[in-house]
Amino acid sequence: MHIITISNQKGGSAKTSVTVNLAAALVENNKKVLVIDLDPQGSCSSWLKCQNDGKGLFNVFTENTSIYDIVVKSRIDGLCVIPASPWLIGADKTLATEAGAELILKNHLIRLPKEWDFCLIDTPPALGLLSLNALSAAHEVLIPVETRIMALQGLMQLTKPIQTVRDRLNPTLDILGVLPCRVDKRTRLSLDVIKELKKRLGEKLLPIYIRESVKIAECPSFAEPITIYDPKGAGAEDFRSLAKLIIERKK
Repeated sequence: MHIITISNQKGGSAKTSVTVNLAAALVENNKKVLVIDLDPQGSCSSWLKCQNDGKGLFNVFTENTSIYDIVVKSRIDGLCVIPASPWLIGADKTLATEAGAELILKNHLIRLPKEWDFCLIDTPPALGLLSLNALSAAHEVLIPVETRIMALQGLMQLTKPIQTVRDRLNPTLDILGVLPCRVDKRTRLSLDVIKELKKRLGEKLLPIYIRESVKIAECPSFAEPITIYDPKGAGAEDFRSLAKLIIERKK
């Protein structure tokens, strides 16, 4: 199972949108996907109608309960979810003094049966213990970034923690790439930000971007990924291209 963490410290950077829609696009390519929602807000779980009203993941972190026991099948064939729990908001404080707390998720994922081809981890908009667990468990990190000026600053703040995790916790962690989102090519701003990203990141900037789309903004309200809600639209096309790129790179 190839584990990809979707991470960006900045809120509103389209992490959940990328997680859900990429998962659906991978499933369309006959891949089995496990989504882990580490954000206490549970937006990803809510979108896929796989909420957990109990302690769920919190007990996995604090009481070493089996993560496999809280896997939920979504309404999309081939897509399973480990839903978030509101209790996760207290995980940082509870585990602050526990040795090796950054590796709890990794140790649980190692013990999972080999049922899935990909695991996508949606992270909270802060570099706390949950995000460190996600980075420590991952093979790669995918960084979505909105094509806005302030997004550039947040992106630069994320690269240092990734290097720290690689040095101390997960030496095989790699950056899959930076994914520009909400790109409106009719505006000079979007084009300028992409140009600046290319200048700073080189090959780490993915050759694919997600276009601005009202349909992408609408589809969570209907509990559907963009590939189902608007299967012939630009948003579905972009996420299918991203899924194919990731699959090709893993061959």
